[in-house]
Amino acid sequence: MAQPTTDPIAVEFAGLPDEARAPGGERGGSLEFVNALLRRWRLVVGLPLLAAILTAILSLILPRPYTAIVSFVPEQRTQGRAGGGGAGGALAGLAGQLGIPLGLDPTQSPRFYAEVLTSRELLTRVLLTKFPDPRRSATGDSLPLLALLDVTGKTEPERLDLGVRRLNGLVSARVDIQTFLVYLSVTTHYRALSAAVATRFIEYLNEFNATKRESQARARRQFVEQRILDGERELNAAEDDLRRFHERNRAWQESPELSAAEGRLRRQVDVYQEVYLTLRRDYEQARIEEVNDTPVITVIDPAVPPQRSSRSRAVMVLLALLFGGVAGVVGALGGSYLDRVRREEPDRYREFTTLLLRLRHELRRPFDRSARRVPRG
Repeated sequence: MAQPTTDPIAVEFAGLPDEARAPGGERGGSLEFVNALLRRWRLVVGLPLLAAILTAILSLILPRPYTAIVSFVPEQRTQGRAGGGGAGGALAGLAGQLGIPLGLDPTQSPRFYAEVLTSRELLTRVLLTKFPDPRRSATGDSLPLLALLDVTGKTEPERLDLGVRRLNGLVSARVDIQTFLVYLSVTTHYRALSAAVATRFIEYLNEFNATKRESQARARRQFVEQRILDGERELNAAEDDLRRFHERNRAWQESPELSAAEGRLRRQVDVYQEVYLTLRRDYEQARIEEVNDTPVITVIDPAVPPQRSSRSRAVMVLLALLFGGVAGVVGALGGSYLDRVRREEPDRYREFTTLLLRLRHELRRPFDRSARRVPRG
């Protein structure tokens, strides 16, 4: 006669209905999931712990990145009077709130400055600039940024190209379309170097703008200067025509036809005179802009050496625990599934192992051929 069981779990499970005791039922499926984790608890617990420990060790060994951020706002110059007032002004204001600056000079837009900051010309110039070596702060040596980033290459052009790609990955520029602020961030493994590189980017951007604006003002001054000469000749010719008319027609006021002709000549003189005066004003303005060295960008927050790393050790360890835990659970469930297939469907399991061995053999074949290859003497 069978002895009654004294296991409380078995007793409680025996009192459940058949669908709850069934292996495929909802409770049976949940219990099977837990059992799969418990069978391989070392994998479920050990893998995330191992990943967290290795991540913590690597974060202590590898140099930590430091990001310096500088923000500035460019000078706004509009083309013409598109947003002067009325409906045009309202439309320009609405477009500005949506980040679409109507009437803004494209070479003065914030996106233009963001593109210039990451252009190859500016990146190359910064790479060739010397900065204090943070690894030898006591000696005060200065090295090009290309050397501080430890960029190597077979030739100097190749090394410079690799340096541009490397620096492009360390520098980012973004634009706030609501405030038109431009944010430049530079990331290196040294606090002072990150701030110095970011500051140098802004200095070179200012020089680029000053040079571009000076060349534009010079071209405008030369054009207006030539137009002044042409306008002066036209004004002199019109004044000579009016003077000769007065000399030939002393009593032109008494004749309606002569009065009309004199009026046409005088209006022509007035038009050429107004054009000449306008050109003279533009010429003086172009000369002022040509020698004007006022910065065209205003720095809001200058770059300072960051005190905290942009990579948190605690966050990295937590992420390693999370991904390690997920990998451990997936591995435990996968192992449990393979065990069940091996017991219940041996043919499928045998086919799986055969295909797996074949795949490993195919992957190892190129290495085996290279190992057997005998070098020609």
